[in-house]
Amino acid sequence: MVFIKKIKLCFYHKHLLTCTTDNRIPADPVKPMKKYCLTLDLKDDAELIAEYEEQHKAIWPEIVESITSAGITNMEIYRLGTRLVMIIEAEESFSFSKKAAMDAGNAKVQQWENLMWKYQQPIKGALAGEKWVLMDKIFQL
Repeated sequence: MVFIKKIKLCFYHKHLLTCTTDNRIPADPVKPMKKYCLTLDLKDDAELIAEYEEQHKAIWPEIVESITSAGITNMEIYRLGTRLVMIIEAEESFSFSKKAAMDAGNAKVQQWENLMWKYQQPIKGALAGEKWVLMDKIFQL
């Protein structure tokens, strides 16, 4: 008697963990991604922080379009007190300089950024005019 054990193969595909036992990976291959972590502070005002969070419950469709068209496939923002942390997952072709050039020519993005600056303030050590600051990864498991 021969026993054959089916092996469960799991992989991430379009931000979902997909598992299969038939040893086939879908035709749409998993693309290599870049991951970034950035930080920024909010102004220390409970009312402004609540407004900021409300704004992010329904961001403008033009902002979503500007984010995704730049090659960003996932973006998350976390808050502890006044400190924000943004995690970005992006396609290999993504670059901050290309995103900045796209944003500079987009009036709606500029309007959004001006509105967000009402709530935000630079972190200690940020360069003049710098908002979100790229963090250094110091550990990975």
